[in-house]
Amino acid sequence: MNQDFFLIGIDGGGSGTRVVLGDAQGRELAQAASGPSGLGLGIERAWQSIEAGCAEAFERAGASLDWSRCVLGCGLAGVNNRDWLAEFHARAPGVAGLAVESDAYTTLLGAHGGAPGVIVALGTGSVAASLADDGECRVASGYGFPSGDEASGAWLGLRLIVHAQQALDGRAPIDDLARALLAHTGAQDRESLVVWLCAANQTAYASLAPVAIAHRTHPFAARLLGEAGGEVGKMISALDSSESLPVALCGGLGAPLREYVPQRYQARLREPLADSAHGGLQLAQREAAHLAD
Repeated sequence: MNQDFFLIGIDGGGSGTRVVLGDAQGRELAQAASGPSGLGLGIERAWQSIEAGCAEAFERAGASLDWSRCVLGCGLAGVNNRDWLAEFHARAPGVAGLAVESDAYTTLLGAHGGAPGVIVALGTGSVAASLADDGECRVASGYGFPSGDEASGAWLGLRLIVHAQQALDGRAPIDDLARALLAHTGAQDRESLVVWLCAANQTAYASLAPVAIAHRTHPFAARLLGEAGGEVGKMISALDSSESLPVALCGGLGAPLREYVPQRYQARLREPLADSAHGGLQLAQREAAHLAD
């Protein structure tokens, strides 16, 4: 393997990008974060965020970013859209190597160290994946906002904001939950909330998820969180009918939603060994090994 290479793991979603910089052997040198790089928000924006995160990681490591010396392992939301994936490859800078998989796959690599298991990644979007003993990777959910990504931040936010809408026109009380939602959106009345709704994308809706967690005892929020837990259970069941594989809940909503996962799955829940960015670093190591062959 070229000892001048740097290996970079990328975890790119709708809310942000995480970068892990490693040397040619995969030893971690630095971490950094930047803006969203989920492909659904635009390919140019994705590469801008990735470059910003990589530049910051190199700066923290006391080095300068040189794409020609970089092998990237990217786990990105939106790669299941083949047109977006093709454009992402086409717009790539002159890197030494580039491997791109779904963020579900890199999350799976990180969470179970490459061993068999199930992950449910719960962030801006959601997706579940399993790795079997024979190496087969299967995926459930992850169809994207707004119709899919059950139990995700965007899924929760899209449903949670309904309480504020109903409170503004008298269908529900102006209570603590409604006030918290209105404060978050900056809306004071029906008209200003409509302006927020018309501009909102999946990232904006996902930003409402912490409001649901903070008001988890409110009947409206409690019902939504319970539904989210049920959706997580469906994903686990779809991917592991044997009910034997360990399950890791990953992403920013993994820990908050754990208690809402149905009891039948609770004994199989495990803490992830590492995150998706470190799974991306494993992917970069594999790509570098292929380049050396």
